[in-house]
Amino acid sequence: MERVDVELFTDGGNDAVVRLPGRRFPGVLIQGDSLHILRTDVAEVVEACERGDLAEAEESAGLLLAGLDALLTRYSVALENHSIQRPY
Repeated sequence: MERVDVELFTDGGNDAVVRLPGRRFPGVLIQGDSLHILRTDVAEVVEACERGDLAEAEESAGLLLAGLDALLTRYSVALENHSIQRPY
């Protein structure tokens, strides 16, 4: 394990925006339990598609998209608050 200093651009919650040494742009640190939930949500979409339940797949995908949009907004706002251009 290596210890490094990082720059923290948001509070240290489940989806902190941080920049690692040597990186031009910050990233989002997703906690392990949150990553597992994200994976489970994607699996629900896939399973609904496999069953042919497009209504459930669409609903699950919509919720997943809303969560990712919120995360992307948090990232964008953090960069804007620190006068950092977005990498996309």
